[in-house]
Amino acid sequence: MGAPSLHFENTATGSHPVTDTPAYEPPKVWTWNKESGGRFASINRPIAGPTHQQELPVGRHPLQLYSLATPNGVKVTVMLEELLAAGHKGAEYDAWLIKIDGNQFGSGFVAVNPNSKIPALMDRSGPEPIRVFESGAIMLHLAEKFGAFLPTDVKTRAETLSWLFWQMGSAPFLGGGFGHFYAYAPTKIEYAIDRYAMEVKRQLDVLDRRLADNEYLAGNVYTIADMAVWPWYGALAKGLVYGAGEFLSVQDYKNVQRWTNAIAARPAVKRGRMVNRISGDPSSQLHERHDASDFDTKTQDKIGEPAAT
Repeated sequence: MGAPSLHFENTATGSHPVTDTPAYEPPKVWTWNKESGGRFASINRPIAGPTHQQELPVGRHPLQLYSLATPNGVKVTVMLEELLAAGHKGAEYDAWLIKIDGNQFGSGFVAVNPNSKIPALMDRSGPEPIRVFESGAIMLHLAEKFGAFLPTDVKTRAETLSWLFWQMGSAPFLGGGFGHFYAYAPTKIEYAIDRYAMEVKRQLDVLDRRLADNEYLAGNVYTIADMAVWPWYGALAKGLVYGAGEFLSVQDYKNVQRWTNAIAARPAVKRGRMVNRISGDPSSQLHERHDASDFDTKTQDKIGEPAAT
């Protein structure tokens, strides 16, 4: 299968001078301003639950994934493709596209993930369906289900889980912190950008030091830890996420660069990145995945439909 070569989309909104907002004094009681929140104001709200009735589709495979090719979504599709590549036929899956435009608040999706975030998984392989939400939980569920990519010896298993949970705890500082204030916030706030840039560079240094003496995060074995960390920090290491490569001097983290390139070259990783992708080169976009042959026949360049926005 001729998967396209790896590329990362540039999500930057352009370079802007850094400016500070006037001093802000919080009120005694916070109230929601629907106009606040910048680019994502229309889909953010301070309450949970569904906004409308919308059932989810169900395909023919035991695993039903509802997702989008953000870093958290890519973690899971990469793992599913790695499982299939390793011969685990029970890992066949249907991947349904959930755009972050209000669809995450449909009743069916909220029933699978009450937090209304992608990805969410329904495992229908047993006597009754099991829902799994939070990307780290999905990866752990799949690793234990198939006995794959999670070492069984106590020491390496602990190392793997430590890095998996490191990613779950660290990436919000990269995405919701640095990424938001550097690329998406309606006003450039020097304090916020500096605060999160410092933390992201510290995280890159944590990874770089670990990878100086280890081929992969858990040692010399490729695990769910690498699959979880790579979509976030591998993209960042290529300098195209948020258009911040030069700003963060990502080229200085040589060990992260080596690790990033090695994982990016894996065929299953290339396939996993394509699933539920709605931006970039049409040949890299497979909006839905229902069969392995879809990578050859149903990418956006082949089906003749315009790329989604």
